[in-house]
Amino acid sequence: MNDANALPRSPELMNRDDTALLVVDVQERLVPAVRDHARVVWNCRRLIDGARILGVPVAGTEQYPKGLGATVNPLAERLGKLPSKLRFSCGGCPEIFKEWEEREIHKVAVCGIEAHVCVQQTVLDLLAHGWRVYVAVDAVGSRLDVDCRTALGRMDSAGATLTTTEAALFEWCEAAGTPAFKQISRLVQEAGPG
Repeated sequence: MNDANALPRSPELMNRDDTALLVVDVQERLVPAVRDHARVVWNCRRLIDGARILGVPVAGTEQYPKGLGATVNPLAERLGKLPSKLRFSCGGCPEIFKEWEEREIHKVAVCGIEAHVCVQQTVLDLLAHGWRVYVAVDAVGSRLDVDCRTALGRMDSAGATLTTTEAALFEWCEAAGTPAFKQISRLVQEAGPG
């Protein structure tokens, strides 16, 4: 294979050098109420693991942890101490985005809960401030399906790019035949929750 003559990468694609992952409010008292919550948490965990393998920066937030609890395991053990917020939008944690801007990151992959509240408000704020935003549709959720579907439609129409966990992992990876690809392949091949 001759990469010297390959077409340049599309600016529509995420890559490990210009993208970060944001995990929004996947907390103990919220998660059980979310539809298909085991799959949402599983996909968030796979995104975090893939990001770590590939060197993609990862940050997360917690919405009013005193009332909603801490981030659930296995995410908490991967994310460490997280900033808390009262605003629904993660724009209430500007230190995250300042650090990414300093690193010339201009794309954000978003996962977490709830799709129609904290995720949606974060995505809309990021778009308004010039970020390219990608929402992993299989790694976000809400209590009601209508809220999740409506939020995904609204984010899409506002300019966010809808994607999936697997698509994001392979975009960050970019090519087969590397040690990182083997690790990403193992993540993709994991059996999902029941």
